[in-house]
Amino acid sequence: MKLELFQIDSFTDKTFQGNPACVVPLDRWLSDEILLNIAKENAVAETAFFIISDNKIKLRWFTPEIEMDLCGHATLAVSHCLKSILNYKNQTMMFDTKSGNLKVCFKDNLYHLDFPTRKPETSILPLEIEKSLNIQPKYVLKSRDYMLVYDSQDEIKNIKINTDFFNKINLGTGGVIVTSKGISTDFVSRFFTSQSSILEDPVTGSSHCSLIPYWSNILGKDKMVAAQLSKRKGTVYCENKKDRVIISGKAKTYSVGHLYI
Repeated sequence: MKLELFQIDSFTDKTFQGNPACVVPLDRWLSDEILLNIAKENAVAETAFFIISDNKIKLRWFTPEIEMDLCGHATLAVSHCLKSILNYKNQTMMFDTKSGNLKVCFKDNLYHLDFPTRKPETSILPLEIEKSLNIQPKYVLKSRDYMLVYDSQDEIKNIKINTDFFNKINLGTGGVIVTSKGISTDFVSRFFTSQSSILEDPVTGSSHCSLIPYWSNILGKDKMVAAQLSKRKGTVYCENKKDRVIISGKAKTYSVGHLYI
């Protein structure tokens, strides 16, 4: 079987920056085992598979380890693939996913992802995460992900994770966000996943489902610009809309090819 394969860098307009995702169009679902094996072979944080059905696009996301319930950067990658490579005619793309219906609009050279809000609540930090951190947070919150709030951008940049402790905890489809106010942006963050082949995610769209409502409340503004401080870096344009968030960014095609299974 010959399938198309696209690799796209999300939340950037520069190659080798942002978050790489692989995109594989299908005409029918293959077995979960095959989808997971493709994701393992691709060896990026997420591989997105989609099927176009009428005016809706069925979409699934896989890491090299598990199927995810929500992924922002791979959704952006699929949207970019549809618009810039496959000549999808509609400016609005509707996705049918495990997290419900998701809408992406292409406007003003940005992809605008309409995602559900995941407001974080005050929580207690598990001992395994606490021991794994070289700098302790000021506040601990949780939705799908643990969200650790710090005083400064310098602290976020200098955080190191001891995987001997961190990988003892299974967070399922979640991870650990570390965040603070930004210097040249409204806020900054980094994102870590335990028991994963990729410890630090370069730019995490889904984490902003929690970051946006939190920082909107703290900063008293609905529109914000965020930066993820990974080595690859990425910029996320954010808007808080009560029970929804708009997560916007650019994308850059890295490669176009085929896979054979």
